[in-house]
Amino acid sequence: MTGAARADAHPPAPEDAPPIPIRVLLCDDHRIVREGLKQVLTDPANGVPEIRVAGEATNGHGALDEVEALVGARLLDVVLLDIAMPEMDGLDVLQAMAQRWPNLPVLMLSTYPERQYAARCIELGAAGYLHKSADPDDMVAAVRTAARGERYLTPAAAQALAGRAVRANVVRSGVRPLSDGLHALSHREHQVCRLLCQGHSVGEIGAQLGLASNTVSTYRARILEKTGTRNDVELALLVGRASQG
Repeated sequence: MTGAARADAHPPAPEDAPPIPIRVLLCDDHRIVREGLKQVLTDPANGVPEIRVAGEATNGHGALDEVEALVGARLLDVVLLDIAMPEMDGLDVLQAMAQRWPNLPVLMLSTYPERQYAARCIELGAAGYLHKSADPDDMVAAVRTAARGERYLTPAAAQALAGRAVRANVVRSGVRPLSDGLHALSHREHQVCRLLCQGHSVGEIGAQLGLASNTVSTYRARILEKTGTRNDVELALLVGRASQG
């Protein structure tokens, strides 16, 4: 299923009809997170147009299946997608959605700070990036903004995008900041880097990403070379410093 999702999601409504609800898909492997999001988004105190949960997904492949079904039935307006999804990484899911349903707004959710992932998600096609600890009003505002076909940027996310542009200019000028190697990582290298810094072994990373252990080892070697680090500890320290600055 390809093409517009939001544009023709609703049939024409009479001028005096009440606002049409915004239908969202919640994609997160933690039930407590999904329940919390449902409580926040569907609170009657939010006013109109109201927000309704059209479906839920607990892994990356399930998220794509749910979108396929809901878009086909014209029952979906916005996707809320966690970055750390099992079976298929959230960034991979985002890329797949952007390719297959380019007009479907996808808001990324994460426990990682905006400065660490927001710019990458926006570049991959996300309509916005939200930390899971965001204020409920911000969650609601983000969904409504995305449903209008607009991008929702928190101040921190906007700063991350600006910082990425500045770093690109610095690189073109021939000056290489300490953390620039992190931004030179490919999408897959970035995934492996994140998991290495979380303490996962090469075997565990391979199982999670569907890669052979020797392939993960190759990615690890490239990451260390690009970042100028000698081991996983130095890499984690570099990532920690970059996320703070």
